[in-house]
Amino acid sequence: MMQPRMTNPAMLFPAAMQAMFALKAAIDKGGLPETTKQLVHLRVSQINGCSVCVDMHAQELEQGGTAKERLMTVAAWRDAPYFTDAERAALALAEAVTRLSDRPDPVPDAIYEEAARHYDEKQLGALILSISLINVWNRVNVTTRQVAGEWKKSAQARAWVEEGRAMAGVR
Repeated sequence: MMQPRMTNPAMLFPAAMQAMFALKAAIDKGGLPETTKQLVHLRVSQINGCSVCVDMHAQELEQGGTAKERLMTVAAWRDAPYFTDAERAALALAEAVTRLSDRPDPVPDAIYEEAARHYDEKQLGALILSISLINVWNRVNVTTRQVAGEWKKSAQARAWVEEGRAMAGVR
């Protein structure tokens, strides 16, 4: 079985966890649909190879009532008929922001403008911050080889996460 390299760094620095939960709480007030955020989190986590976040966000989408067809085709969203134009714009922006070093113009005007066409400035800001935040979580989890599903098994981790959410004023 896989073993993490170390304790998740966010658990070593409660103030960092609190700050990340506070950022999430602020993003949640931006008016971006929850399903869109979760689809973006799932896609970014797939790109980054973060099994913890792929597992978590797929489960959250499923629990939220997302159809199985959508869950199964997030990685192929361009060719699947299950996504709205607004979701496609969000997913395109998420991929561009996640893969900044893959092209000379990391976030082309066409991708940004398509997202801006579907989301007002506050929602677009929430989308950009949400993409950035999931990239932080992915990088921490992948670097330290956190194991999918393990945090749910640890009473200490669950309590710590709940404490961090409470400190940040998040559900």
